[in-house]
Amino acid sequence: MTKKSRFLHTPIEPFGVESGLGADQVLARMERISFQGRNLATAYRIWLKMLEDDVTIFLGMAGALSAGGLRLVVAHLIGQRYVDCLVSTGANLYHDLHETRGHRHFVGSPLADDAALAEDRIDRVYDTYADEEEFITNDIWIADFAATLEKRPYTTRECLYQLGHHLWESTGRDGILTSAYRANVPIFCPAIADSSIGMGLSQARQKTPGAGHIDIIGDIVESANMIIRRPRTASVVLGGGTPKNFINQASVQAEFYSAAVGGHRYALQIVTDVPHFGGASGSSLEEAQSWGKLATDSARVSVQADATIALPFLASALATTAPPLLARRKKPVFTLASRIMTIDGQTVPSDRFEEMNESAV
Repeated sequence: MTKKSRFLHTPIEPFGVESGLGADQVLARMERISFQGRNLATAYRIWLKMLEDDVTIFLGMAGALSAGGLRLVVAHLIGQRYVDCLVSTGANLYHDLHETRGHRHFVGSPLADDAALAEDRIDRVYDTYADEEEFITNDIWIADFAATLEKRPYTTRECLYQLGHHLWESTGRDGILTSAYRANVPIFCPAIADSSIGMGLSQARQKTPGAGHIDIIGDIVESANMIIRRPRTASVVLGGGTPKNFINQASVQAEFYSAAVGGHRYALQIVTDVPHFGGASGSSLEEAQSWGKLATDSARVSVQADATIALPFLASALATTAPPLLARRKKPVFTLASRIMTIDGQTVPSDRFEEMNESAV
C-alpha cells in the first residue's frame, strides 16, 4: 500500500442521466461529481442541517434577484420559515413591491439599443425590462405611505414591516414584503437609501417635513441584540453585497457585548465574485473566520454560481425533503408590530445593547 492511498478512498461517480428525478435526487447525485456541482449539493445538505438545529437563520439577498424572477422563491422560503430574518438590498424589495402592486418585468436582451429604450422610457437590467412610468407610480405610492407614519425615526425593520402590512392590505398578493409581514419575519435593509425605496422616502419628506426618517444605526443595535438573545445563528447569502456584510457584522457586534456569541455555526453563500480582488462580496467563508464572523468549526460552503441557477434547485429540493424538519423546527417567534421587536418573548431594543461581558465594560 502506497502512502498516497490514504487520499484515494472516495471515487467520483459520473452523473447518470435518468428521467423523472426530483431536484433532491439530482443534488444527491451531484455530491459525487466535482466543482460547483458538488458545492451546490453540499449547500443543500448544510441547509438541511440548519433546519435540524436550533439556530436563527439569516438570509442575505443582493443583486437584482427580484427583477430576475426569484421573488416568489424568496417569499416561499420566508413564508415556510426556511429562514428567520431577511437582509436585503433596497432594489430587491422595490422590484418585489413593483410586482406585488400588479406591475411586471419583461423579457429583454442585453444586446438592446439602450438609446431606443431610453426614448420609450424603458429601464433595462441586463436582459430584463421594466416600465419607467410604472416605477414613478411606485415612488409616489411609497411616498404617500411614508407620509402616514409617525414623524419619528424608524429602523428599516420597523418601516418595512409597516410597508409589508400596507402592501398586503392594498393588494392581498404574495411577495417578499407581504410574506414577511404575514409570517412575522423581520427584514433589514441597511442600504435603503441606495434604492428607489429610499427615493420614495425622500419624496415623502418633500411632501411632509419630518417624514421618511430612517435610523440605520438602530438596525445595527437591533440585529446584534437578536443574536445576543439567540446566539446560535446560521447564514445563507445570495450574491454578497451589503446584506452579506451586515449579517456577519451583526454577529461580530453581538460578540462585543456577549461572550455567548461565537460566530455563525452554519454558512453557505452563492456568489459570482472572487476573493482575490479584496471585495467583501467575494470574500471566502474561511476569511470570515479570522474576523469572528463564523465559528471555526462551522459547517460551510461557497458555491461560485449565479443564484438564478442555484436557488431554484435548492428551493425545489428543500420543498421535497424539508417539510418534516420544518414541522419539528424550533424557530424563533417574533413580534414586529410595535416599535420594539421581541424574539421568543424577549425585547430586542434598537437604542442600546442588552448584555455586557466583563471585557467590554
